[in-house]
Amino acid sequence: MAVFEKLLLWIDPVKRSGPEAMAVDEWLLATSVRPVLRVYGWAGEWASVGYFGKMGEARKLFPGVSLVRRWTGGGIVDHRADWTYTVVAPRGESLANWRGAASYREIHTALSESLAVEGISARLSEGDNETGAELCFENPVSHDLLGSNSRKLAGAGQRRGRDGLLHQGSVALAWADEAASRKRAEHLASQMSGAWEHVSPLPSPQEITRRIAARYGNEAWTNRR
Repeated sequence: MAVFEKLLLWIDPVKRSGPEAMAVDEWLLATSVRPVLRVYGWAGEWASVGYFGKMGEARKLFPGVSLVRRWTGGGIVDHRADWTYTVVAPRGESLANWRGAASYREIHTALSESLAVEGISARLSEGDNETGAELCFENPVSHDLLGSNSRKLAGAGQRRGRDGLLHQGSVALAWADEAASRKRAEHLASQMSGAWEHVSPLPSPQEITRRIAARYGNEAWTNRR
């Protein structure tokens, strides 16, 4: 069964800094009236830290790497060699009202099926091998994806609010080129909805700048923990 009746796929052509990438996701959540799958790349070397994560620990683990704090939960993610995507389920979509574990499982099930098209084996973790590590890919929690070697292959962080659900995900398999990334994005869109279409939204530069200043480029926000 499809996750969404209809879905918009945005393959963001702009590689963005960490603060800008996070601000764009927040903007999508605030403005979208239909579900959106966004796939994007990073400008420079970045790692992200979950909302409740320890920035000091991230600096020890990634010296010299730029860091940004996410609005979603989860561990520390190295984005230098991953495939990053976001799912926005606006208020009114059933997925936005599900419990966290259920929506997490639903999206990762679709992701596992899309990876299978590439010949990549992935299964849902039952949560019996959690480690408590700060690094996201060293701590497989329930409904993360595990590869054929039983190591974590994909994880995510979520946030729910009055605007809906924000799911920020990472796959520990960097795409070989733009064409390969596009195919993976389209496979995932197809698994999530039988009716999807490409879109190219234009975020307001002023709105993104405002959100960066309020959160992701703000030292108080970045160093809150």
